[in-house]
Amino acid sequence: MATDPRVQLFAFDITLHRRCIGCGTDAPADRVYVDAWGEWPTLSVPRDELSLSMAIDFDEAFARLGRLERMYAEPDGSFVWTSGREGLSWQVDGNAFEKAGRVLLVDLKGSCPPQEFDRLLSCFGWPHETLMMQLVRPALFLEEAIFRQHALARGTAGDGETLRPR
Repeated sequence: MATDPRVQLFAFDITLHRRCIGCGTDAPADRVYVDAWGEWPTLSVPRDELSLSMAIDFDEAFARLGRLERMYAEPDGSFVWTSGREGLSWQVDGNAFEKAGRVLLVDLKGSCPPQEFDRLLSCFGWPHETLMMQLVRPALFLEEAIFRQHALARGTAGDGETLRPR
């Protein structure tokens, strides 16, 4: 099946973290990360900020995930969300981690259209919750707007093909 080139697709392998505005991540770091998809300014994140939980209750986040069609979520925090049978194929695999009853962080790997990514983020309190994304392999942090550019560049370059179900 040929993919419509006008359809945008994010491709990603990230960990979502709470971004604490005023806690040291307001300014991009001096470091610019360069990969096959471009150059990306990174965030300097104090180590203790990574232990801050998101505002959303873990059980509430999973109740929200459960309302997404074609979502399969386990009580242990793991979930899989897939596209419908018709049209573009995509899949997001995730695992949410809990701290004191709240979501601490969420691992996400896969590909999906940007509007579906927004629906997924809303399950974790976005846009009211400010989030930052950690690229897993280089272990670098990006602010949301930069992450979106990175994920779209990966998807446009076809990297999402390797992250899609067959």
